[in-house]
Amino acid sequence: MAGWIQAQQLQGDALRQMQVLYGQHFPIEVRHYLAQWIESQPWDAIDLDNPQDRAQATQLLEGLVQELQKKAEHQVGEDGFLLKIKLGHYATQLQNTYDRCPMELVRCIRHILYNEQRLVREANNVSGTSPVGSLADAMSQKHLQINQTFEELRLVTQDTENELKKLQQTQEYFIIQYQESLRVQAQFAGLAQLNPQERLSRETALQQKQVSLEAWLQREAQTLQQYRVELAEKHQKTLQLLRKQQTIILDDELIQWKRRQQLAGNGGPPEGSLDVLQSWCEKLAEIIWQNRQQIRRAEHLCQQLPIPGPVEEMLAEVNATITDIISALVTSTFIIEKQPPQVLKTQTKFAATVRLLVGGKLNVHMNPPQVKATIISEQQAKSLLKNENTRNECSGEILNNCCVMEYHQATGTLSAHFRNMSLKRIKRADRRGAESVTEEKFTVLFESQFSVGSNELVFQVKTLSLPVVVIVHGSQDHNATATVLWDNAFAEPGRVPFAVPDKVLWPQLCEALNMKFKAEVQSNRGLTKENLVFLAQKLFNSSTSHLEDYNGMSVSWSQFNRENLPGWNYTFWQWFDGVMEVLKKHHKPHWNDGAILGFVNKQQAHDLLINKPDGTFLLRFSDSEIGGITIAWKFDSPDRNLWNLKPFTTRDFSIRSLADRLGDLSYLIYVFPDRPKDEVFSKYYTPVLAKAVDGYVKPQIKQVVPDGEGTRGMPAPSDLPLALSPSPDPVLDQDGEFDLDETMDVARHVEELLRRPMDSLDPRLSPPAGLFTAARGSLS
Repeated sequence: MAGWIQAQQLQGDALRQMQVLYGQHFPIEVRHYLAQWIESQPWDAIDLDNPQDRAQATQLLEGLVQELQKKAEHQVGEDGFLLKIKLGHYATQLQNTYDRCPMELVRCIRHILYNEQRLVREANNVSGTSPVGSLADAMSQKHLQINQTFEELRLVTQDTENELKKLQQTQEYFIIQYQESLRVQAQFAGLAQLNPQERLSRETALQQKQVSLEAWLQREAQTLQQYRVELAEKHQKTLQLLRKQQTIILDDELIQWKRRQQLAGNGGPPEGSLDVLQSWCEKLAEIIWQNRQQIRRAEHLCQQLPIPGPVEEMLAEVNATITDIISALVTSTFIIEKQPPQVLKTQTKFAATVRLLVGGKLNVHMNPPQVKATIISEQQAKSLLKNENTRNECSGEILNNCCVMEYHQATGTLSAHFRNMSLKRIKRADRRGAESVTEEKFTVLFESQFSVGSNELVFQVKTLSLPVVVIVHGSQDHNATATVLWDNAFAEPGRVPFAVPDKVLWPQLCEALNMKFKAEVQSNRGLTKENLVFLAQKLFNSSTSHLEDYNGMSVSWSQFNRENLPGWNYTFWQWFDGVMEVLKKHHKPHWNDGAILGFVNKQQAHDLLINKPDGTFLLRFSDSEIGGITIAWKFDSPDRNLWNLKPFTTRDFSIRSLADRLGDLSYLIYVFPDRPKDEVFSKYYTPVLAKAVDGYVKPQIKQVVPDGEGTRGMPAPSDLPLALSPSPDPVLDQDGEFDLDETMDVARHVEELLRRPMDSLDPRLSPPAGLFTAARGSLS
């Protein structure tokens, strides 16, 4: 309820803006009497584009109606009688309004709550003592300037309206006097019928009147011309200010929003609501339309009473200018609110939302236009922006690619929601050189046509999505994501589709990688300076350990994801993407806990562990396995004192978690640098299942390491389940790593045998004598 209490403190224009949020679609009385209930509901948890959330929206509608009915029933006394009737009426009204479209109620209330919070925040910032430069969100210094300019535009538009009315009144009086002059001239013809004396007297009076009228008409004609010129000059100044304001909103604020939307595709913060931008664009549309109507009325006055002079040319110029301004506004505010996925798989459903920010203000919704979506190639997009005739070419077939725009009265938005599009087929261009299919970029073109002002102006609007990479198999996803990441991160404003630099500085790539990493792993623990040094060493095949030494170095696209890293069979991106995938799927909590050091190589692990007590271990990302995690631990033996376990991959962690594997290995005692293992991992151990009573033996898979290999002095293998007698182990490689690949199949075979009832076990199905010998050392 705190939000409503603050909203009630608003004053002046902020209070008026808040009142405008309410109406028959959602009465302000409902907000007042159900404030606490409204603010406690999960409005933001509902996905308005997901039909499966309709049931939850219906529950919220029913809850709202029930709360209103309860509140109405509790009203007693004389004062409560009218309120009881009113609240009951509102309950019925809301039920009837949103019964068939409960999602619209959610959209409406979210819109109201968001704008209430914005108005309160703006009011608090204005009244606070903090400097203007530190104002939050919408009330930054630039936004304040925009609002001040709108107030100036409102005043000058009102001034030209008053001047136009003054001109019209002056011209109407001029026409009356001009008609009087014509009447006087006509009276001269009737003088011949009078006697000479009377004719002379009458003629003298008419001549004096005619001279006076002609002199007055001549003066007033000059005055009218002056009024017309002054009005046209004022309109010229208004249009200059309008164009400047529109440039700030469309070329700065809207472009920045689109850039944020692009970076959000790389995991950056959400681009934010369009409500503030829409309110600005609607104000622009309203002021532009008012001035356009004024200019047309001025033209009509000139046609009604032609007076030679420069006004006709001036009016023609301002009319052309304001038409250009409104055309730019309409075409620029036809935008993609929700982008289609940038890695687009054929035969897979996808969605997108297109919005016209000025649709409500220009009454476009009175005849809702249809929007069509097609997929075009990079070359076709270039031709489109050059206004070359592409003959409606496309590069594929999208199913369910037409949608009628819908107007949401509660929020004032006009948008088209494509919910069930599917790319049926794709037509690829001839590739250049070493370019692969996952480097080829397409875009979804959305286009529509509509008229405004009683068909006075007809607009054909088009907008392109962010570049998309089309794949036909999930195995292409990783390389396609690399193309999208590079494009989103390094695209420049106003580029030719879809040009990006072939080389970027290492710090630029670091920023993009960190943004993507935090988003994919869903962690606030990003890449540290040490992590970035490790990545730079890997990418540049360097041993330099100072990050500053890499700041001036460039990274090419080929280095990033076309050429394999020296000595390995994968690219830099493929290795980095594998790290993100294994963390995202299996190790998010461990990464957030700081339990995974990760970005260290084998030599660095040696240097970190060499002076630590026996049993100290660390977890690092494998160099040899994409998405692999290696356990390195300290244990002195006659042969060596540092050991590395063969990397685990996603497949391994799907069978037994990292925490359980570490829990199985009793000689791993401290997580580097000195944290007790159980303190870090015990909360993630899988609970031991109770003994079965249905005739089945519950199988267990446990991690063990061969006796004598990095474990001498630790519990004997005979103390561990299914451990085997020590002997030279064939899976120990020369670098002290243990290969689990062969033993995994054996373990699964043992597990399958143990699942069968003991009384039904066929002796003939017993594993051969050498089976367990082959399995020893990894899992049992």
